Amino acid sequence: MVGSPPFMRGFSMREELLRLSCTIISLLAMVAIVLPFCASSVLAADIEDQTYITWSQDHVKMLDAEKAIQITLDSASGSGFASNQKFLYGSISMEIKLMAGDSAGTVTAYYLSSEINDEFDFEFLGNVSGQPYLLQTNVYSNGTSGREHRVNLWFDPAADYHTYSFLWNKYHTVFFADSIPIRIFANNQALGVPYISRPMRVYASLWNGEYWATRFGQDKINWTHAPFVASFRNFTVDACIWQGQDSECSASTSSNLWWEKTGYQALSSEQASMFETVQNEYTVYDYCKDVKRYPIQPAECSHEV
Repeated sequence: MVGSPPFMRGFSMREELLRLSCTIISLLAMVAIVLPFCASSVLAADIEDQTYITWSQDHVKMLDAEKAIQITLDSASGSGFASNQKFLYGSISMEIKLMAGDSAGTVTAYYLSSEINDEFDFEFLGNVSGQPYLLQTNVYSNGTSGREHRVNLWFDPAADYHTYSFLWNKYHTVFFADSIPIRIFANNQALGVPYISRPMRVYASLWNGEYWATRFGQDKINWTHAPFVASFRNFTVDACIWQGQDSECSASTSSNLWWEKTGYQALSSEQASMFETVQNEYTVYDYCKDVKRYPIQPAECSHEV
């Protein structure tokens, strides 16, 4: 492949991203055996035990003996759930399977949010049949957003479960799809850019976003295809549980937690190569490059990696 990064040569981009994601998952599994967990860590458990329903209880169903949860959208209502605990820094992941077929106008959201509208968002924007799902990520800090980034996924997110993760520490927040880094939001407080350092819950929801979600609102929801469903499982957290100002999360010793160590303060060389491929080959919108919207580039855009 002419002009491709060294790790891509001899493989199609899709094949190589899938191969590398499997390699990284294997490495992370080995790392998990040897890394000490902080006293505040939460490991994977039945999703029912870790969450509560935030709205439309009759639109939420437990699956697989309470190991998975399905949320529904119909013409009456959407639905959602949230984590029982708040977290401050760490690793948070969820396996998600989206709806197949015509899902235009729907939004499946999986995000972290504080009480004052700080957010790290994954938003899956529904598609007309045959078209790819768009995965939008966004960042709200101090209630201000406008930091959208969209990619076409290199796999079918409705064919099976895939893992979507946040690595959130004092240095940056990395968004992953199947262990491939797709978005980085760096701590640029030195440039006057607010960085999220408040405890947040994990949320998921499925809702009507037809006024903007698919082709900027041109494609509306076809309610004859309802109900629309999304399924979630393997909610896995290795993070500090927020227990107030005196908790381990806010103590000076938090720098000893694995996610704050040197190896997690920046992408590895292999991760950086994968990240570059996603930006070059799969990104369809980046607010940093939208000169019409931002004639003066936001301060963080030249310092994201």
